[in-house]
Amino acid sequence: VQLVESGGGLVQPGGSLRLSCVASGFTFSRYDMSWFRQAPGKERESVATITPDGYLTVDSKRGRFTISRDNAKNTVYLDIHNLNSEDTAVWYCYARGSHWATRGRDYWGQGTQVTVSS
Repeated sequence: VQLVESGGGLVQPGGSLRLSCVASGFTFSRYDMSWFRQAPGKERESVATITPDGYLTVDSKRGRFTISRDNAKNTVYLDIHNLNSEDTAVWYCYARGSHWATRGRDYWGQGTQVTVSS
């Protein structure tokens, strides 16, 4: 099982970024997919979740984020707009089983670093 994030890097304040997470080794379409982030010295926090059929859960304070998925490509995306310093964090992809055959299973990616700085 692998979740491989990409798309992180150094970004200027106010910029935009697309993170990608490619999954392998499990049935992608039977898992809810989420993005989390962990800023230095802070706990890991959820940003957004998308179910296999595209139902979205995004924190109401996080209007700058758009999560999407392509089940044919086993990939989940997160578009981040108007980046600011609080977005400096390691961003993680997370899969949680949502089908009767996959309940109780979950996987984490290794994370991708996003740094917002001028």
